[in-house]
This record gives sequence, structure tokens and C-alpha cells, in this order.
Amino acid sequence: MNAIKQYQAVNTQSSVMDVDSHRLIQLLFDGAIERINMAKAQIRAENFEGKNRLITKAIDIVAGVRGFLDLDKGQELAQNLFDLYVYCEHRLHEANVKNDETLLDEVADHLKKIREGWVGIRQEALDNGLI
Repeated sequence: MNAIKQYQAVNTQSSVMDVDSHRLIQLLFDGAIERINMAKAQIRAENFEGKNRLITKAIDIVAGVRGFLDLDKGQELAQNLFDLYVYCEHRLHEANVKNDETLLDEVADHLKKIREGWVGIRQEALDNGLI
């Protein structure tokens, strides 16, 4: 089993090294949404340690994406995203304390919408040499 985990870690690391920054942000959104969904399953299974670990990881990912924002260049849009990410982090903390799947769904919905927009601007970013 340890060999499988090592292979997965190497495979994941190789995948990340082969992507551009735009795709990396997309992968981070995917990872946060996946961990939120897994946390919901852990709540249902009453595995609260596992739930806590997964929600904490989702919070870390959202905070990491927030850290990529350039508030000077992005102006109002970047500030709005910053505020939304902070809100999502707070809701994830609350969901963790309350074992509330509804709050997890709310955050996942926000992240899915942002991810969808992010994926939608990829071609424009490529065309403008931003990637």
C-alpha cells in the first residue's frame, strides 16, 4: 500500500510540474471541491477526525488561491474574490464545528461557479499571452 501512495505522490507532483499557472489554479479549485465532498461523506460516516482533516485542507487550498490574487492589478474584481474567499473560509470553519453539510454545499457551489468562470477565460488568457 505504501508503494501505491508513493506512486500517487510522484504522479501528482509530475502533473503539477507540467501545468501552467492558469491550470494550476483550476486544479486547486478541483482539489478544494473534492475535499469538501469527501468531508461530507466523513460527516455521514461519523468520522469526525477525517472530516476535520479534509475541511482543514479545503480551507488551506482556498487561502492559497486567495494568496494568488493581485489586489492592485485586479482592483474591484480581485477585492470581491478576496472577500468571497474569506467568506468561504469562515463558512468552512463553521461547517467543521457544526458538522453542517449544507454549509459545505454552499461553499462548494461558490467554488464551482468561480472555477467555471476561470475555465471560461482560459482561451482569452492564452490569446493575450497571459499564460
